[in-house]
Amino acid sequence: MEVTIGETNTIYPSKPPFTENHVLPLSHLDTDRNLNFTFRYLRVYVNDDTTQHKPDPYEVLTSSLSAALVHYYQFAGSPPSSVGQPSRASLSSGNGVPVILSTVDCTLASINYLDDPDYTFAEKLVPDPRDEEALTRPLILQLNRFKCGGWVFERRFITRCIARGENGMKIEPVWDRSNLFGPRNPPRVEFPVHEFLSLDRDSSPYLESGKPAVRECFEVKDEWLDRLKGFLHEQSGSNYTTFEALGAFIWRAKAKASKISDDETVKYAYLTNIRRRVKPPLPAGYWGNGCVPIYVQLLAKDLINEPIWKAADAIKKSKDIITDEYVRSFIDFQELHYDEGISSGNRVSAFTDWRHVGHETVDFGWGGPVTVFPLSKHLVGSVEPCFFLPYSSATQGKKDGFKVLVCLQQEAIPVFMEEMEKLEHGLA
Repeated sequence: MEVTIGETNTIYPSKPPFTENHVLPLSHLDTDRNLNFTFRYLRVYVNDDTTQHKPDPYEVLTSSLSAALVHYYQFAGSPPSSVGQPSRASLSSGNGVPVILSTVDCTLASINYLDDPDYTFAEKLVPDPRDEEALTRPLILQLNRFKCGGWVFERRFITRCIARGENGMKIEPVWDRSNLFGPRNPPRVEFPVHEFLSLDRDSSPYLESGKPAVRECFEVKDEWLDRLKGFLHEQSGSNYTTFEALGAFIWRAKAKASKISDDETVKYAYLTNIRRRVKPPLPAGYWGNGCVPIYVQLLAKDLINEPIWKAADAIKKSKDIITDEYVRSFIDFQELHYDEGISSGNRVSAFTDWRHVGHETVDFGWGGPVTVFPLSKHLVGSVEPCFFLPYSSATQGKKDGFKVLVCLQQEAIPVFMEEMEKLEHGLA
């Protein structure tokens, strides 16, 4: 399987979106150091032979991107830095978005539509994150053509409106960070966010443990999940969602496999949508970061030795803190301590559920993607994230349950696999 990188073209707005260089304010939700990473993932589109005279995917992508950049021209600007003026984005006329075109000498069917890909190969389908340009551009796209006529599209930080390239804006984009998410005057932290955030000017928000994490994919069948939920209900009398029940199981399995010392604090992190939680609710056109991180923390010995329903219960109860005051306190804490270096600390396991987030709606005219797959290993201050993912809709015989993509240290994988086998056999 060879990937041949072809031309790279810079796509500019179809008409000048502004006449003078300027800066725009960012909110502390945009500049949170624990969200400061390059997020990369793949969308796989098949070639539907029933559609005649289809337009070229590259032409569709670039023309619709050019039109969308008139309204979302900030994607052609400069990303905020971690020093100097991190709360501003610089906009200069004449900037655009790089789009890379490459070809692949195999069919999507021959690699199972990237449902459980060879990661070394998959990395070739995205822009190299070591490339200096990737560090200075807020958005870089790559489109990969396969022999079957299908294609894989890689993107970073691009909204659904841009991806679809719709003609005409149904909702006017809203940038208003200052009024919607500006710090209070004076800033005040009434929710104790300092209990789970650390201050260390010299630390990175992503604390590596020496060796880079490796990826492993596991299947989770509906029967196993139902049995786990039934077990937790029997023990606690409460009902738990898949995110709470399976998240607690995997969180504990990771802690066991990583051989964490008993008195070390471990954290379960996730992002939650606050668009309707804040007061007033965010306008429909607001397209800044509309999520805040939530952290659940326990001592490793309690996570491992206490009944697993207690971990699921801690995750469940964490949702109760998602209020307007939590959001405002989080923003004000960032305002007061940003220069001191805010980190979520070590031993953070980030979780996210991609099964129902609407990836299939990103339709360029050939239907939605059959597979969506993340390649980033950084998420919400964690170097070992976990993704709940649907099976590819193009594969046969995998409609029962879903898959779990886990990032973990190589030496922890054998014990983690043993724990996952307990899920299959009902030994929670």
